[in-house]
Amino acid sequence: MSFDNKTALVTGGSRGIGKAIAETLARRGARVVIAGRQIDALEAAAAELSGATGQTVIALQADVADSASVKALLDQVLARFQRLDILVNNAGVTRDTLLVRMDEADWDMVLDVNLKGAYLCTKAAIRQMMKQRYGRIVNVTSVSGIAGQAGQTNYSASKAGLIGFTRALAREVGSRGITVNAVAPGFVPTDLTKDLPADFKEASLKSIPLGRWGTPQEIANAVAFLASDDASYITGHVLSVDGGIVMG
Repeated sequence: MSFDNKTALVTGGSRGIGKAIAETLARRGARVVIAGRQIDALEAAAAELSGATGQTVIALQADVADSASVKALLDQVLARFQRLDILVNNAGVTRDTLLVRMDEADWDMVLDVNLKGAYLCTKAAIRQMMKQRYGRIVNVTSVSGIAGQAGQTNYSASKAGLIGFTRALAREVGSRGITVNAVAPGFVPTDLTKDLPADFKEASLKSIPLGRWGTPQEIANAVAFLASDDASYITGHVLSVDGGIVMG
């Protein structure tokens, strides 16, 4: 599985799953751009990944929920590399609480980053991919978007929306040589899950047939597969990487 001469953009790429995805793509030959709001963290991650992989990894600041910021991001990517082969919509946030306690601002933020962000980044990238008649789009959704999760109506809604977005877009652009797929992680230790109560984490293990949480690298491996030419006849698919929590 090689990404030689391919350019990849990974949103939310400075830490956790996004960073693991960026490293995996770079180790297999891709030129990688990681994007997000915190430029210091992005630049530190890019330097680390460049040193570890020997590949070009650059950091660009962007707010995926802002259309002007996303346009500027894609303009910079194309000015530097003249093409974009792989887009990984990974940027995501949580604002967990029961619906009856949820502020409207927390609903809006989660939907804006997790769902609107994917829309804006994909819309900005898709014209170039159509010109190339080649592209790989991988959206990072969640098992919460498949099965739902109490206390996460905003997050579950955003991730379920991303699944619908994936399948609809796959139908729109398949004739242009572009595949659109999604990976749905289960429980993975990241900044989004670090504040979950210890008793919840312990109880979650009972619902996982494999008896453990996953790792960012295991998610990255699935993303890399769907972004590769090994998956050239797969589109509109949601690949659950969850230890068996969601089956069917």
